[in-house]
Amino acid sequence: MKAELLSPAGSWEGMKAAFLAGADAVYIGGKNFGARAYANNLEDGRMAEAIDYAHIHEKKLYLTVNTLLKDAELESSLFQYLAPLYERGLDAVIVQDLGVLSFIRANFPLLPIHASTQMAVTGARGAAYLRDLGVTRVVTARELSLKEIQVIHDTAGVEIESFIHGALCYSYSGMCLFSSILGGRSGNRGRCAQPCRLPYDVYENGKRLNSKEDKYLLSPKDMCTIELLPELLRGGVYSLKIEGRMKKPEYAAGVTRIYRKYLDMALTSPETFSVAGEDYRELAALYQRDGFNRGYYQVHNGKEMMAVKNQKFTEKKGCQREEKARALYEKLAREYVGKSSPVGIEGSLYLKAGEPARFTLKCRDASVSVSGEPAQQAVKQPLSEERIKAQLRKTGATPFSFENPGIMMEGELFLPMQSLNELRRRGLEELEKELLKVYRRKPPVPAGREQEKRGGGAHKLPLYISVETREQLSETLKWKDVAGIYVDCSMTAGNSLFAGAEKLLREVHNGGKECYLSLPYIVRGDTLEKEKNTLRELADAGIDGFLVRNLESWALLKKLGLERKAVLDYVLYSFNNRAESFWELEGVKRQTLPLELNERELQRRYNGGSEMIIYGRYPMMISAQCLKKTAGKCSGRDSRAELADRYGQRFPVKCYCSFCYNVIYNSIPTGLLKESQSVKNLGPESLRMAFTTENAKETGEMIALFAGVYLHHQKNPQNVPEFTKGHFKRGVE
Repeated sequence: MKAELLSPAGSWEGMKAAFLAGADAVYIGGKNFGARAYANNLEDGRMAEAIDYAHIHEKKLYLTVNTLLKDAELESSLFQYLAPLYERGLDAVIVQDLGVLSFIRANFPLLPIHASTQMAVTGARGAAYLRDLGVTRVVTARELSLKEIQVIHDTAGVEIESFIHGALCYSYSGMCLFSSILGGRSGNRGRCAQPCRLPYDVYENGKRLNSKEDKYLLSPKDMCTIELLPELLRGGVYSLKIEGRMKKPEYAAGVTRIYRKYLDMALTSPETFSVAGEDYRELAALYQRDGFNRGYYQVHNGKEMMAVKNQKFTEKKGCQREEKARALYEKLAREYVGKSSPVGIEGSLYLKAGEPARFTLKCRDASVSVSGEPAQQAVKQPLSEERIKAQLRKTGATPFSFENPGIMMEGELFLPMQSLNELRRRGLEELEKELLKVYRRKPPVPAGREQEKRGGGAHKLPLYISVETREQLSETLKWKDVAGIYVDCSMTAGNSLFAGAEKLLREVHNGGKECYLSLPYIVRGDTLEKEKNTLRELADAGIDGFLVRNLESWALLKKLGLERKAVLDYVLYSFNNRAESFWELEGVKRQTLPLELNERELQRRYNGGSEMIIYGRYPMMISAQCLKKTAGKCSGRDSRAELADRYGQRFPVKCYCSFCYNVIYNSIPTGLLKESQSVKNLGPESLRMAFTTENAKETGEMIALFAGVYLHHQKNPQNVPEFTKGHFKRGVE
């Protein structure tokens, strides 16, 4: 069995330290397009050197381009950024954006693509869909269990990479807008401000559920799976990934060193595998939040996974634990930082009076020979073998080292040291070129820009409403201005997920409106697979479509031939025109405009096949964790709560126990009321209002308000409720 230990490299020194400590590969970002914008990322020229350094040492380097790209970046910068690295032999690129994936497939056909954990791949159908798009490896969602990963391995036919150590996000990656909405720093753009690490309280019916001591309700402990390595390997994980590009090189080296030791043990003698307490304690000394958890591999969620007390804030500086950590970091710095592991080479020098000196070098499968100035018969002091060997061993800043170069001399000879040095220099240069030759690629030919499309224009925009409660639905059915209704699947659940769907379909159609079923934000296991016959029956019964929120749902609908009934929600991002065109070619009914683009950026995007959300509380996080379970006890039934921050803002929370995830909504609804003309000028196909926590009265008032302005050209009314504009004006970095 083979496996890869994949370590973080937040800098050049971090990369070298990780390799020296035993990493098989590193993932690293450049100055652009990476999900860790605040790491000490490499400049472009330095990145090319890093690729060569990895390959000389028989390692691999993966480049992070795992953010959502705006049109200007994708069309004007990405090709120039990737082209020299592609030629150099970059091993793979990690992506989140399907527009980026499409761009790379067209422009860099030989470059392997890894699907980032930011894609929130939660099952085999989504993984297989990405495989069919040309993805060679899927980085699984951190929330998956060992059993779920095993299913992907057994059925999807794609290489699997999973996180084994380091920080955990509270939200499913790629499904978090918390930092973005609160501070304009988007996790989807690599600039997360980590509001999840701040203190909160959780309330239900006005009663606080958490204790005064348990404040850090959104802050998971760091993951440590050192004891699970044999199970992870049996589950089909090929690449075992350590988190930590924002941390110091000493951290990367220290964690890599210990995991290297135990991964080798798990691969060679799993029957005697056990972890020494001292190694576990060293991992804890390197970094941890209130102890470790084992991630989601064996549990779905739970308070034991959370650093609710956040001891780093309560412990005094200078404590014994900090002293031990400082000593450990100093030791690791001496052993790994600024050090390198020279590549051993063989070489022989042949000297004969009057003939060119010949220097032959070998490393692995590469062999080169260079010639130099002829040796001369010695007059006074002939060269000794030891003197020549000493000079040849001076490999300096090169990645090589000689063990015992062979010397063949006929007679007593002399060669100037300058000539010998030049021979050595050229030989090492040629050897490096020969070793790296196999990685080089031909320069890529640009495939051309995305064709600009114009559309939209002035037309009457149909208004769609999404509802999550029975009273919202009843109120919405009263309004003639509403063209169609998205009914949340939590309203249809009974003996099966969609038990009441057909009845609601008839009710909505009888009300003269289109009917759509909003599928879950997260699909795990066979939750949706079991309902494929029902999905077909709903399609046959005339349902107008399905609101799709993840790759699992989309892949199943595609398999069933229901692409034309798919309306993609905002979390299946089309952040740029490449992504928009990708989904259009896939045959979807319509898309949803991205929530993090501002008006100016949306003007660059083709919006004629997309719907724009003009009202609603944005989902800030979708999490496998349960706030009620963390703060007290999960009731096991769909319910509501409120999350309160230190400023008193209250964020509504819905506990979807039917699917076992929480949705945290923004404290204030987004309402683009005064911006109605600007929205129309963007040329969307349709409009949507998203109701989440509103009662019937509030639902009716908001429909009247927005329909009046958007559909009946009423002047902006006075005394409107408090709204936020979301990102419509400010956007994100």
